[in-house]
Amino acid sequence: MRYLGLDIGDRWIGIALSDPLAKLASPHTILKRSNDIADIETISHIIENYDVRLIVVGLPLMMDGNLGIQAHKVEDFTQQLRGKLDIPVEFRDERLTTVSARRLMRASGNRKSRKSRDDAIAAAIMLQAFLDERQDQPR
Repeated sequence: MRYLGLDIGDRWIGIALSDPLAKLASPHTILKRSNDIADIETISHIIENYDVRLIVVGLPLMMDGNLGIQAHKVEDFTQQLRGKLDIPVEFRDERLTTVSARRLMRASGNRKSRKSRDDAIAAAIMLQAFLDERQDQPR
């Protein structure tokens, strides 16, 4: 069972996928935003191609934990996504995942970090944290 992680922004959507055992998340691709309908269609194709069973959407909360403008935009897009898909969608706090992604890219020797590449890595960091929490929970 694969999980899909989404880091939804105004210009890009970072997409990450878990392995089939839902233990390890990896950056998958970056989607340049066009319009909600086309973006949801692209995400739907990925879900079908990889047999995704759950979507984890990063919710960009403000540092005080409240919802800001961007979080409301993410919620609106996610509501449309839920209306088109028949799989569960969960939110995950994504504060500081982009910062972590940029640090990882710099540590790997990539000094020319591109924002779009950061989004896919941020989605993977957020998805991995979600997977790790699920592994730690008693069954």
